[in-house]
Amino acid sequence: MDAIYDNELVRVRLDKLSALKEAGQDPYRHTNFPVSAASADIHADFEAFEGKDVAVAGRVMSWRDMGKANFIDIADGSSRIQVYIKQDDVGEENFRALSLWDIGDIAGVEGYVFRTRRGEISIHAKKLTMLSKSLLPLPDKWSGLKDTDARYRRRYLDLIMSPDVKRTFVTRSQIMREIRAYLDGRGFIEVETPVLHTLDTGAEARPFKTHHNTLDLDMFLRIETELHLKRLIAGGFERVYEVGRIFRNEGMSVRHNPEFTMLELYAAYIDYRQVMELVEDLFSSLARTVCGSERITYEGIEISLEKPWRRLTMTEAVKEYAGIDYYAWKSDAEAREAAEKAGIEVTADAAKGDVLVALFEEKAEKNLIQPTFLYDYPVENSPLTKRKPEDPAFTERFELFINGWEIGNAYSELNDPIDQRRRFERQVAAQNAKGGNAQMDEDFINALEYGMPPTGGLGFGVDRLVMLLTDSASIRDVLLFPTMKPLG
Repeated sequence: MDAIYDNELVRVRLDKLSALKEAGQDPYRHTNFPVSAASADIHADFEAFEGKDVAVAGRVMSWRDMGKANFIDIADGSSRIQVYIKQDDVGEENFRALSLWDIGDIAGVEGYVFRTRRGEISIHAKKLTMLSKSLLPLPDKWSGLKDTDARYRRRYLDLIMSPDVKRTFVTRSQIMREIRAYLDGRGFIEVETPVLHTLDTGAEARPFKTHHNTLDLDMFLRIETELHLKRLIAGGFERVYEVGRIFRNEGMSVRHNPEFTMLELYAAYIDYRQVMELVEDLFSSLARTVCGSERITYEGIEISLEKPWRRLTMTEAVKEYAGIDYYAWKSDAEAREAAEKAGIEVTADAAKGDVLVALFEEKAEKNLIQPTFLYDYPVENSPLTKRKPEDPAFTERFELFINGWEIGNAYSELNDPIDQRRRFERQVAAQNAKGGNAQMDEDFINALEYGMPPTGGLGFGVDRLVMLLTDSASIRDVLLFPTMKPLG
């Protein structure tokens, strides 16, 4: 016998499995079971089901032996329901076979719906069918699966033991559905773009590298969908979006996973202020639909997603929270001196815009608890964004902050191919100076050279949004299979 089964509790279950097979009741022979009702529906509409025959299937989660009658709880995909099993109704042979069953087994039950003398909605069993034998015992029902690492590694067991965990992922699915419905209803078209890229484009994020054997070509898992989506805008699609997996070979934390879900959308003939309005409306609509209110609670803090949201320029935020006025700096050197006085480290060649961003991240960002559009970013760290006509040192860009987190990033997209080429050249040079091997996306520049209309774009992390709407403390709580280091 394999070493994995060298456990007394497991051996007992294996013996029961052998006995079932010898009795002609191999639980693995079944290919289907005629389920006719869900336990949640029976509980919700008892009057409609009372006295009627139903067939339910699910996992045995508890067992109470009363001699010639047993009570078991069955958990199906929707909820749990009690099953009353009486020897006279299922037959002596079938009743004796229950001694070969265990908590964790998957069973089918056919019977009629009734309410016990204690008032509990139940199914009076007429026929029982073992559909799958559980060879490994479930964790103790009182302590559950407490080890966080084990929960993430064995998500299937986490789902079995914790209905709240399952509800989180049902809510995530609802959020995804509502996002798509909202955008589809406003003329956006969902598209798919490549996950494998042939270029390391020199963006700030570090990509995962792989190799295509047939082409003998190094390739990279995408760090964004932006450049392909904007090609589609140049090609004549006026409103597009993609919900897709993004891969960044970077650190991990309660808000970062190397593989995550991002929504990016682009709309022709609108700017970043109109994108703000779209985001406000989308998020408040999601809160109403998913949470039942535009006021949500995250880790004990009430957050209002009611419109309108606060709008704050980066220079205003730094002045408010750091007491430093960007417009008082007459040179890059003065800006660096201000950073030093504030205890903020910047590079020796940092420009005024670089210093402003550093001050914001250290002094202001953590204070933006209620939804806030932080807008007008310096051109130094916004390579794909249009400059503000009245102040070319800044760009028409905003980031959305909630609970001190950056949730989304949006631009009035740069569509000047000459300016875009220059910015890409600077970005690639900066990355390669740090030891990278970045390349410029010439094909994207080519698309811009044919002409792309004025466009507003947005990208936001779906996982962080799900964390907020489900009051989940870690990104791993909203990813079914988070990235984990292998054991051993």
